[in-house]
Parts: sequence; C-alpha cells; structure tokens
Amino acid sequence: MPLTTANLAEIGRDVPVPSYDRAQVTPGIVHLGVGGFHRAHQAMYLDRLMNDGKALDWGIRGIGVLPHDARMKEVMDAQDGLYTLVLKDPDGSREPRVIGSILDFLHAPADPDAAVEAMADPRIRIVSLTVTEGGYNIDAVTGEFVLDAPEVAADLADGAVPGTTFGLVTEALRRRRDRGVPPFTVMSCDNVQGNGHVAHQVFVAFARAKDAELGAWIDANVRFPNCMVDRITPGTTDDDRAEVRERFGVEDAWPVVCEPFVQWVLEDDFGLGRPPYEDAGVQVVDDVEPYELMKLRLLNASHQALCYFGHLAGYRLVHEVAQDPLFADFLLQYMEREGSPTLPPVPGIDLDAYRHELVHRFSNGEVRDTVARLCNESSDRIPKWLLPVVREQIATGGEFFRAAAVVASWARYAEGVDEQGEPIEVSDRIADRLVATARRNREEPTAFIADRTLFGDLVDDEAFVAEYTGALASLHAKGARATLEEIVAR
Repeated sequence: MPLTTANLAEIGRDVPVPSYDRAQVTPGIVHLGVGGFHRAHQAMYLDRLMNDGKALDWGIRGIGVLPHDARMKEVMDAQDGLYTLVLKDPDGSREPRVIGSILDFLHAPADPDAAVEAMADPRIRIVSLTVTEGGYNIDAVTGEFVLDAPEVAADLADGAVPGTTFGLVTEALRRRRDRGVPPFTVMSCDNVQGNGHVAHQVFVAFARAKDAELGAWIDANVRFPNCMVDRITPGTTDDDRAEVRERFGVEDAWPVVCEPFVQWVLEDDFGLGRPPYEDAGVQVVDDVEPYELMKLRLLNASHQALCYFGHLAGYRLVHEVAQDPLFADFLLQYMEREGSPTLPPVPGIDLDAYRHELVHRFSNGEVRDTVARLCNESSDRIPKWLLPVVREQIATGGEFFRAAAVVASWARYAEGVDEQGEPIEVSDRIADRLVATARRNREEPTAFIADRTLFGDLVDDEAFVAEYTGALASLHAKGARATLEEIVAR
C-alpha cells in the first residue's frame, strides 16, 4: 500500500497512523535540513503532541538547502509529507508509526524565493535547523564565522539570490522586519556545543556583513535557544525499505529507523511562543549546557572513540564493536576517567548509569548503525567533541592518553588503507587534505596534528604529542586491537 493521505485509513489497520485530521494542521515551524534525525526526533515529538489534540497550529514545512535534497522533495511530495518511523528494539521487535507532522517540503535551490517566503509567513514562529556540525561555517581555531567561504561570499554579493542557510534565513528575517512582522525564533538542533549561542553568532555575523542595520536588529530581537538532542538514527537502507514493505505492508520510499531511546533538553527561550513540548516528554529547562556537554563528551566523543579503532580492527557495524568486551572497557574507561571529569554537575542524571546505558545502546544489534557513518566528517566532529576534553584534562592535570589515542586512530584511519591493505573511503569535506597529510604519518609522526586549523596548539604540548605519537606508532607496529589492549591495561 503506497504511503499517501488517501491510504491512511487502510494502512491504519496494521500500523498506527495520525489520529488527527492533517487538513486541520497549519504551519508554525519551518525546518531546514530534513533528514533522518529530524524525522526521528523533532517531527516525532510534534506528531506525539498532535495525536493528543495539541499543537495543531505548529505543523512543519521542510526546506532542503543542498542540491541532493531534491530526492527528499520527490519522496515527500509523493507521500504527502508522510513517512514511517520504525523503532528497533534490541529483542528484535519493531514499533512502527506513520508520522504526519511535516506538511510539505520545499527545495531552496529550485525556488529560493518560495523558501524565503515560507519563513516570512507570519504564521511561522520557529525556524529550526539540523544542518550538521559543519553547517555553521565556524573556523575551528579562531571560533569566528568564515565570511570568505565561497558560498557565503556569493550570498554576500550585492543583489545575490540567497543560496546558503545564512542567506535564506537572513533574507526571511529582513522581509519580516520590513513588513512589520515579529521575528521567528531560530532553534538549532545540531550537535554543537552551545548550539543556540553559535547560531546567534553566525546569523548575526552574516547579517552584519550583508547589512549592518539588519544585523543589529537580528542581534537585538531574535531568540536562539540552546538544546541537546539524542537518538541514534542510522541512514535508511534498502533493507529497511523492504522490511517496512514486507513486515507492515507499507510502500515507503524513505522510512526512518532508530533506537527506542530519545531525549531532548530544550532551553525555554522563544519569542513567539512554542508547542507544549514538555507534554510530549521534552525536558524544558533554564540551562541546557550541563546536559549538552554530557552528551557531546560522552556519547558523541565515544562514537569517535569506537569508530576508527573499530574499523581498523575489522568491524563494520557499531553493535559489533560495542559488544566486544575490549572495546566496551575502553569506552567506559574513556568516559569515566577523561570525559566525565570535564563535566559540570548534571541535574537529575546518574552519570555512572548513563555511561553504562550508552554502551548498552551502542550494542543494539537491531539498529545496525554503521561504523562508516560515525567515521564521516571527522574534521567537524573531533575538534568539537573530543579535543575540548583533551584541553581541559591537560589544564587540570587529568588523564588524556585515551583521547590522544583516539586522535591517533583517526590519523591512522585517514591514511586510507586498513590493516589488511584494503582501501578505506574517507568521507570528509577536506578528505583530500587529510589523506595526503596522514600518508606522511610514518615519516613525520606529528604531521597530522600539525594542522592548526583542526588541532590549534596541541602540537606544541609535549605530553600530548608523546601520547599521540606513541599510540600512532603502536597502531602501525601492532595494529588496533593490540594497541587497545595496552591502553586498557594501563
């Protein structure tokens, strides 16, 4: 049965479908970056509210900013914005539900003005973002917005048609200001420390460069709440599509699969109101930072800790790595001895239980998350998730040799050849540069960490260099598994 509005009643005999009349839902949110995570997380929470008869004036209009988002538009148009969300429990059971909170999808490259007007619509009170960690155009060393990036420079040119997230959102805010419409709230939902503060910084920086007066207006009037989001959501595969079709009888071109666990901690800072998220299980708080740092430095950094070592050791699925006692011990040691000491108190959280729960979540064999997904875009992830732990531990005299070894495992992985001599496909925005540098590892052991745009001044720290080069030498001489065994035994 094709997944469309017309077929919902039939599909609903076997799979839970929206209990609300979608024709009565009006838009209140525009979301940029509609991928698997947004559909497993923010859109799911809204659908949960709508099924309770709430938030029917907070429907989502999706916008794709990248050329390849054209495929998502095709699917969402054909399916009336509907999709199947499937929770994969560790015991093999499945919990499907058709989600209906996304009303439509616009492809900004095909019609930039329509995308801008969607956000300029007075009914829109929130513009939310999942544009990835690298989507904020921040220099990893200076922390400044990069104005001379080619796409940004093109958007800043006089008379330019906006093409970036920054250009589109800023133009929408300009139109609202000029029309006397109050500005929407910008809600970043990306894995970036202080994501609301970062979003504030980058949009104001762009707007000031475009129009100083407009930049000042955005700085003074637009709200940018912080939040922490969490749900492991692997990329959709053909096997997932086949399972939805064969197990549930639904023909869905782009279902979403994820783990049962979900968390959203959200700062209550909205200019034009918000849905009653707390009624759907969101933790609405005054200060997100403790939860955010916990997630970034334990969950996200642990993903980095397992993926390069795991790939080099021959694993291709995350649960296989996490179920290996050696890797589980390594992750728990990193979290307890290096990540956790850098955290402020986290209200209501038992950190020891949280650490063990993470390993349990990583071990869910039904999710079938890939090691390759976690290895992607490392140059955006390691500097944001792992290196802050290294720096804080150096500053306080704490242990950091495990984190240094993770950096070494990335450098070894980036050489592009595994321990069996098979090629590794390095997927990163600066992959060519990383691979070229990493292939000098044996002759110049510090070549990789000498890239100050990624590592800052860590190459000048003798203790870090010693731990890093020691781990790298071990990886070359003994391999990933033997290296980990020595680290765990220290």
